[in-house]
Formats: sequence, structure tokens, C-alpha cells
Amino acid sequence: MTRRVMASRVVSTVRVGAVAALMSLAGGCARLPPDPMQLDGGLLTVDNRTSDEWKDVEIWLNWYYRATARSIPPHSRMQAPLDQFVAGFGQRFDHHRTQIKDLRLTATLPNGKPFELKKQFEENGLAGALKPFGGTR
Repeated sequence: MTRRVMASRVVSTVRVGAVAALMSLAGGCARLPPDPMQLDGGLLTVDNRTSDEWKDVEIWLNWYYRATARSIPPHSRMQAPLDQFVAGFGQRFDHHRTQIKDLRLTATLPNGKPFELKKQFEENGLAGALKPFGGTR
């Protein structure tokens, strides 16, 4: 092989490597869409980003506390203070004293099919730190 051919191959290899590095960086910078259920202090925001209306909406907090809405139109938001959530015997949720461990939404779509969303919470403490390494509780 001549020096010119070898130099050409080295330059091609470097270019391919540079393109691959740029593509992996660009992919890593992609933004994930925000969670449709956002908690901010004492306020829950539900974002219906679909093209379907959600009817007969029930939002359950920690399996016991519930709030309802007749509907959430497509491409709109609903906000609810957390102290609006009420248990079966009338107790109100106190976000100052109670940790939120489960949050789910159920609704009916226009075609009559059920719809459900469940918020995924990150694990705290050692369980969350060991999760990437296959650790369990």
C-alpha cells in the first residue's frame, strides 16, 4: 500500500468515528416528553396530549384518595390541588404530612374503551442507587 492510500483510509476512519460520536451525542441530548401527570408542591397537573377526550376521569392518590372530573378535552390540561383528594370517609389528603407513593388516572375514551395512566416514581435511597446494578429491595 502506498502512503497516499493509507492516509486516505486513516482520514476515512477518523471521519466515520467523528460522525458516529456526533450522532451518539445528538441522540443523548434528545429531550424526553414530560410526564402527563406532574406534581409540583401541592398541585397536580394532568396534561392530555392525545387527540381524544378523556371522560369520567378519576385520579387516585395512594390508593385511597380520589378526585374526579367529568372530562379533560384533547390537548388541554387540568389542575387539581392535592387537598382536593378525598378518601371514602371524607378525610382529605395532606401533602405536608403524607408521601405520595402511587398516582393513577382512569378515564373512558370516546369509543368506550378504558384508559389508564400510572405515574412512575423514582426509588429513593439505597434501592434507587443500586437499581442500575441489578439491586433489589
